[in-house]
Amino acid sequence: MSANNRNQIRCHALRLKQSENFPVYLFALTAAQIDLVADVARISRTDQGSLAGYQRSIAKGHVKDIAAYLNSEDPLFPNGLILALPSSIKFEKRRGPGNDDGASIAGDLTIPLPAPGEPRPGWLVDGQQRWMALAETANRDFPVPVAAFVADSIEVQRDQFIRVNSVKPLDRALVTELLPEVTLPISPRLSAKKIPSTLVDLLNSREESPFRGIIRRPSTATADRKAAVVQDTSLVKALEESLSTASGTLFPYRNMTTGDVDIESIWWTIVTYWSAVKKVFPEAWGLPPTQSRLMHGVGIRAMGRLMDRVMSPIALNDEHAQDQAVASLMQIAPHCRWTSGEWEDLNDLPWNSLENTSRHIRNLSNLLVRLHVSTRTSSK
Repeated sequence: MSANNRNQIRCHALRLKQSENFPVYLFALTAAQIDLVADVARISRTDQGSLAGYQRSIAKGHVKDIAAYLNSEDPLFPNGLILALPSSIKFEKRRGPGNDDGASIAGDLTIPLPAPGEPRPGWLVDGQQRWMALAETANRDFPVPVAAFVADSIEVQRDQFIRVNSVKPLDRALVTELLPEVTLPISPRLSAKKIPSTLVDLLNSREESPFRGIIRRPSTATADRKAAVVQDTSLVKALEESLSTASGTLFPYRNMTTGDVDIESIWWTIVTYWSAVKKVFPEAWGLPPTQSRLMHGVGIRAMGRLMDRVMSPIALNDEHAQDQAVASLMQIAPHCRWTSGEWEDLNDLPWNSLENTSRHIRNLSNLLVRLHVSTRTSSK
């Protein structure tokens, strides 16, 4: 059993022969010691707008169920916690034969404890619900299996958080917000999603962006949520589609072979188009989705697909580009029913009956593209 005094916790541990840069340890702590060592880095934004933390929201019912089980007569708790520990920990290899089996090294791990008022040394990477349940268990000496890696960098911790949770039902919005902050190499599947998420971060913060301050992300403060009317995942999907589809207007700016991305051209295209959308539909811009389907997922996705048609013929960095986009959108504006009325070309579908489903996104997208093509043809 691990032991501790006021200054440190000392426990038996195995150091796995994995990364030299980020040592990995397996050991056990009691429920009481977990409270002294680990804390949760919940996702939020600093005053400067930087992302802080990386954890998901709390499932209170799940925590209650785990706590009840831990307080039962003979609980079995093999599912441990994954922690990130600071480089201030110390590992001493045990003397004598049999301390190295080729895969791991046996020894003693010393974790320094904080002085009163100081932060705990460890951050929880996986097992938040279990961690909270352990805080409620009556048996404070209950041993808990722990896997830990040493990393002072929160970027490394975020990277491991995403990897650990990539096969679990992790909230898509949380993943997309975390991705731009991950600087370590990640899988191709996630890498392709990193660019749109980075762009959404910029759209929510840059002064020239029409979306500034109105995109809702998991880190959005409670006080700002009323104004944050656009769900980030819808905008991420719209950008992702344009970047990954050969017919997308953003597709030419991403080199599939080298991985190089012309962010400046992508940024110019997005800001030019969506600024035109805001100018053409001012009465529908910035309203909650319940009052404007333009700000709803179905509207964002459909208008994202229309962007590919509107912006493709416009020359890059043309000083009159926004005026040209506005002119194209003005042609279809009389047919749009974002805040009231019925979509005559969608079988008189009421404006607020459009939902963020594949069928409605497809139908609305097809309609907007048809209107755009027909109005361009008739104006020639």
